[in-house]
Parts: sequence; C-alpha cells; structure tokens
Amino acid sequence: MATVLRGMARAARAPLHTLSPVQARAAYAAGCDVLEVDSPQLPRVQDLSLPSRDAATLAARLYAPSTDDGLPVLLYLHGGGFTIGSIQTHDILCRTLARLAGCAVLSLDYRLAPEHRFPTAFNDTCDALAWLVQHGAELGLDVQRVAVGGDSAGGTLAAASALWARDTGLHLALQLLIYPGTCAHQDTDSHTRYAHGLILEKEGIDWFFGNYLPNRAERTDWRFAPLLADDVDNVAPAYFCLAELDPLVDEGLAYADRLRMAGVPVDLNIYQGVTHEFIKMGRALPEARQAHADLAAALRQAFF
Repeated sequence: MATVLRGMARAARAPLHTLSPVQARAAYAAGCDVLEVDSPQLPRVQDLSLPSRDAATLAARLYAPSTDDGLPVLLYLHGGGFTIGSIQTHDILCRTLARLAGCAVLSLDYRLAPEHRFPTAFNDTCDALAWLVQHGAELGLDVQRVAVGGDSAGGTLAAASALWARDTGLHLALQLLIYPGTCAHQDTDSHTRYAHGLILEKEGIDWFFGNYLPNRAERTDWRFAPLLADDVDNVAPAYFCLAELDPLVDEGLAYADRLRMAGVPVDLNIYQGVTHEFIKMGRALPEARQAHADLAAALRQAFF
C-alpha cells in the first residue's frame, strides 16, 4: 500500500476536487484500471437500457459467467462520490465478481451529480432494482435470488436500497457493502485520523457531497445516511468489506453494529493496512485479491 501511495505522489496528478466534475470523471476513468487484476473474459456481457421513474433511460451492463438460465444476480452500484465513476470504471471488478461468485452481475450507470442531485442516484437504484425483479426472468435470471451491492457511494446506495426493498416487500438475499458511507456529516474519528494522504481526503469528500447534497440539511435523510433510518429491522443480511486506513471505516462499523443490534445477520472483514479504493488494486495488493474471493464467497453462500 505504501508503494502505491508513493507512486501516486510521484505522479502528482491534480486532486479531483480541484477539477470540474467533467474533468474529474475523465481523470478517474483514465487511471481507474492501472492497478486492477486482468480483465476476465466472460461468455455473456450484454449492454441494456433501463427505464426510470422520470422517463430517463439508464444504461446498465449484465455480466454472466455462463449462458445458462436461472443464474442469481447482483445489482452493482459503482463508487465515486455520486459524482464520478461509471459502468466502465468498474467493469473489471464486476467481471471478477461474476466469475468468482458464479452469479450474474448487473452494473448500473445511475445518474451523477451535480447535474443530477440527491435523491436521483437513490431513485435510479430503486428503479433498477424494481425493474430487475420484474423483468430479470426475461433475461434468464433467477429473480428469487437477487442481491444488491456497491463500493463507497455505491455502498451507500446499496444499503439505502436494501431498506427500500424491505419497505416495499422485495426480498433480497444479501447486501454487499464495500466501505460504504452511512452517516450524515462525516464527523467520526476515522474522518479525522485518515483525513489526508490516503487517497480519499477530506477535501475530496466535501467536494463530492457538496455536489450531491448542496443543502446540508438533506444529509440527515436516511437515503443518504442509512445509519439514521428509523429502524433497520428485517433488512437483508449484510456482508461488509472495510479498509483499515479509510475515513469511512468507523461509519461502516457503526452501521454493521446497528444491523447486528436489530438481529440482522452480518459478516464483516476489515482489511488491514489498506486504504479506500483498495478493492480496485488487485494487481498490486494481495488484500484486494483476498477481498474479491471473500466477496464472492459471501455471494455464493447467500445464493447457493
């Protein structure tokens, strides 16, 4: 991890928060796969268009490790502070999860801020989840075995949509939460401990969330801060993948504890010595490759 950080410091790229959102998306996309594992070849990769509640069309991509019918499916939400990231930036990760877990993965291009502010990303996620349950069988998927997951902001969307699914009577097999944001004001101890020098910095977090929620009062809405939901009873079982050296680690732990106290089955791993975004650094970090295997095992246990 230290070697990765030194390499990033030598590259001296402009911090994303100093760029426009369009520039930041391009910069992130240009470097997102440098440290990733090799891209797995899959027998089925299919681009789709999904409807949203306001008549927008959402891009999505379906990955499957076989052409068999009846595969369970994970709806995946990419990270990027609700501002950057895409299907393409998380293509290798979704391919890897599909191959290792033996399930289909549907990756969603939810709409990004600041062009589309809160709660658009949440609404897009719920619309995609509802569409998947209603129409997934037409794609040969087993809609009785559906999970939701994501990393960082995508983990927030996964956690919030799991609460929505419970409230609407939609059964999920698992919520797969990779260093999710769950609290309102980024005021935990880990936000202070790891504010600088470890990839995700305070100024970047402020910029991301300022794009998504310009009104700070909105941050107490459970759709952004699942930790503040009135109750989390009977929500889907959760698997947490957290990074030790991450501003978000404390709020991930807090949400895991909240779920446990409500009787929700929870498994949790904190990967030692690594930072936010480590899940996409499998070429450099054995911890990332181990996390891929652990995430896949959690999916297999939930589905099979």
